[in-house]
Amino acid sequence: MRPVYRTAHFVLYTRVNPLPDAKARLGVVAAKRLAPRAVTRNTVKRVTRELFRLTSLPPIDCIVRLSKPVNTKAGPATTANLKRELRSELVKLFASQCIVTAA
Repeated sequence: MRPVYRTAHFVLYTRVNPLPDAKARLGVVAAKRLAPRAVTRNTVKRVTRELFRLTSLPPIDCIVRLSKPVNTKAGPATTANLKRELRSELVKLFASQCIVTAA
């Protein structure tokens, strides 16, 4: 069974990367039913990739999946508040990997 880490909107699946000279790799899944607008899905992916790049992780493969709706078509596509919430959740997810592998 693969390790699973959850926050309010995301699920993180991880697996050790067995390749020689391996680096951390990332996959991002943002389903249309959870983020109906392309602008929102792209924001989720952009913020995730940015924080992944800035976080020093061990050689693991990560899949970040959006698990709960972040907004609807009725509201604005993206806001500063939404970006702030996404960042804080993703920081917690990636920090959990630094702590788990260091122990």
